[in-house]
Amino acid sequence: MFDRLQAVEDRYERLTELLSDPDIVNDNKKLREYSKEQSDIQETVDAYREYKSVKEQLADTREMLDNEKDPDMHEMVKEEFNLLKEQQEELEERLRILLIPKDPNDNKNVIMEIRGAAGGDEANIFAGDLFRMYSRYAETQGWKIDIMEATPNPMGGYKEVIFMINGQGAYSKFKFENGAHRVQRVPATESQGRIHTSTATVACLPEVEEVDVDIHEKDIRVDTFASSGAGGQSVNTTMSAVRMTHLPTGVVVSMQDERSQIKNREKAMKILRARVADMYLQEAQKEIDATRKSAVGSGDRSERIRTYNYPQNRVTDHRIGLTIQKLDQIVEGRLDEIIDTLILEEQASKLERLNDDL
Repeated sequence: MFDRLQAVEDRYERLTELLSDPDIVNDNKKLREYSKEQSDIQETVDAYREYKSVKEQLADTREMLDNEKDPDMHEMVKEEFNLLKEQQEELEERLRILLIPKDPNDNKNVIMEIRGAAGGDEANIFAGDLFRMYSRYAETQGWKIDIMEATPNPMGGYKEVIFMINGQGAYSKFKFENGAHRVQRVPATESQGRIHTSTATVACLPEVEEVDVDIHEKDIRVDTFASSGAGGQSVNTTMSAVRMTHLPTGVVVSMQDERSQIKNREKAMKILRARVADMYLQEAQKEIDATRKSAVGSGDRSERIRTYNYPQNRVTDHRIGLTIQKLDQIVEGRLDEIIDTLILEEQASKLERLNDDL
């Protein structure tokens, strides 16, 4: 572990030298890249340096303890030694956690896609409930929500809704929502009071910048068409709607939310980049040994991750066996208990693998 920490500190010092290099200072891309890398390891380096300082103090105190003859002074030195020993152990544990590999996407904005699945109108209504739940949670975090595309369901909710959540660390909180969500309740349209089971799927993608994924203009086919609407003045008769197809992967994105073709192109490109990057990531993850999957699941869209049982006011996350009797609060956006538990489970799993490697 300490060899790794020393390598991190060496890299930090090398980055300090690079950031003083005039060639780097004049290269905005490299300057931004190296500054971010240094910022990412700053906390680890500070903790490691503190650990080395405590270790030196501990060695000096041990020597004093061995040589001190006065009983009162010996007791004082022993007390200081024990405090330093405790501090050393705490720093060791903190350093282990800091060495856990971080998800490079954690600080990014997130694009979420919610679709009604099995259950007809009730599934679409549930998709709307999920959108409302995530929106309220995002608001409590001070994050901004931007609906990018929505297909309302006549009976309520959405057949599909795609939206972006803009905020520092948004992806780190929402990335566990990938998968199939199941609801058990009596639908408003049920005359005999029977409980129905319906599902909606959630896809959670980090926003991808141009530098993060290499998409060439020649690989994209762009078709424009008049956007559809409910009729009358709401129909856009100009060719403002956009359909983008990424030819190498077959990923298709249609966007007609805005009246401006330029704005529709910008939104479509954001979704396209995120979906293409996600496809590449999913393909890479399939090659990872199943024994090394995270405790919170594979992130597969088909994986049933959570059940919302209205009659029992219960929410169950099947990946970690967490059951909470607070569904009424959770659907109002109070997701902290679930999300914090999932984050802790992921950290524990990564720490266990790290300890196995050390």
